[in-house]
Amino acid sequence: MSKAKVLVTGIIPEEGLTDLRSAFDVTYDPEKESRDWILANLSDFDGLLLMGTKADRELIDAGKNLKIITTNGVGFDHVDIAYAKEKGIVVSNCPMGVRVPTAEMTFALLLATVRRLAFYDKVVREGHWMDVSEKRYMGMSLQGKTLGIYGMGRIGSEVGCFCQALGMKVIYNDIRRLDHDLEEQLDVTYVDFDTLVKTADVITLHAPALPSTMGIFNADVFAKMKSTAYIINAARGVLIKEADLVTALKTGEIAGAGLDVFEHEPTVSAELRSLDNVIMSPHAGTGTLEARTAIAQEASNNLISFINEGKAVNQVNA
Repeated sequence: MSKAKVLVTGIIPEEGLTDLRSAFDVTYDPEKESRDWILANLSDFDGLLLMGTKADRELIDAGKNLKIITTNGVGFDHVDIAYAKEKGIVVSNCPMGVRVPTAEMTFALLLATVRRLAFYDKVVREGHWMDVSEKRYMGMSLQGKTLGIYGMGRIGSEVGCFCQALGMKVIYNDIRRLDHDLEEQLDVTYVDFDTLVKTADVITLHAPALPSTMGIFNADVFAKMKSTAYIINAARGVLIKEADLVTALKTGEIAGAGLDVFEHEPTVSAELRSLDNVIMSPHAGTGTLEARTAIAQEASNNLISFINEGKAVNQVNA
């Protein structure tokens, strides 16, 4: 009996594909891969491990025999999940492999932002010095401050634990409130969105890109935040209106930002790049070998479970 055929796109560590190669006939050749090649050949495949390209209607239509698409990460806004469902194609994601590494990146950006490390690094590299006794050069201590988490899922919960270790109080807002026992276990307090924005000293973003969340952090919201507050985004760039953020940072409406994702990535505005009160990284939240291997293994399991056993794991278009 011939094995099912699976196409892997993007750059995936081989360490994470061992089980997939054992189970299926896998095609993975990033050197020759292009969108045109994918569109021309996708009809040959039963499964798609997707990274680095959009699964829009054109691509889905090309996958005439596709049974499942799994993203190589937690995000699935680059997949037309409704159209895939219409075509009878399961779409899955990888929520577990991204949890800790993305929380680590969020925490790293948070610390670097409030302690102004990018600014300090720039000054020292340019051969200058400063007296941080001057208030204008100071950062902010986190002990006793309030962390506001927008999107209290796996990653947000992990970030909350990290920040509590530094003595921060944690409040959160989410479309779905956690049950009382879990709130007590995590030692977090639910507040409405307006209270979160006005109260938090640092806001971290962990929500998906949905019509209801896109651009939710905009000029009106920045105007409500404390002038001493910081915003950290390692979730989805479209949650923040970048032009409004630039204005808020330039005018001192908020103190600073730490960004791993951007509204129009990979393009980042020159104005944002010129500011000393923002630190940026290139969508690198899962940028470790350990994380990328774990994600590839999770994606592989999604494919194996559905194609071989008929069990949809981590399905996002049920």
